[in-house]
Amino acid sequence: MRLRKTINLGLCLGLLLAAGSGLAQTPRPPTEYQIKAAMLFNFAKFIDWPPESLGDDKAPFVIGILGDNPFGDDLVQTVAGKKVNDHSISVQTFRKVADATHCQILFISKSEKKQFADILLSLHDYAVLTVSQTDGFMEAGGMVNLVLDPASRKIRFQINAEAAKAARLKVSSKLLNVAIPAGH
Repeated sequence: MRLRKTINLGLCLGLLLAAGSGLAQTPRPPTEYQIKAAMLFNFAKFIDWPPESLGDDKAPFVIGILGDNPFGDDLVQTVAGKKVNDHSISVQTFRKVADATHCQILFISKSEKKQFADILLSLHDYAVLTVSQTDGFMEAGGMVNLVLDPASRKIRFQINAEAAKAARLKVSSKLLNVAIPAGH
């Protein structure tokens, strides 16, 4: 009798451990900021920067964050070991826009919403793709706004092609075709 209880207990523990390890291996859906980090990286594949904005061949492709960093480590992990046009990728966080003028992509945090107009005006002479996730960003002259599509519950993006063109950035028609209209 005691042997049977021991065997049953062992089987139950074995099944629990097997089930637990199966659950641990079940992939979780990506988080909001993992998706947004992947979008930032992928924008780099569909935008052409003027050659002088990338610096020499050894200069990194810089993705900057101005203000609070909502990504945590997700952006760094997403771009780790990847390249853009043979340039390694560097993720940098900035507190002042003057320090971010050497970026190729600059994510402007919600924490900077009150300064959007001033920030974008400060970047006017630089080939920097400006990205945010905040209402009013496109109207202030921002280039890409990440939005939650209420119908599909998916993260989508809007593009201000005129603002990108003014910064000497060429946006691929492929990217423009999948963008949603501003105001949605």
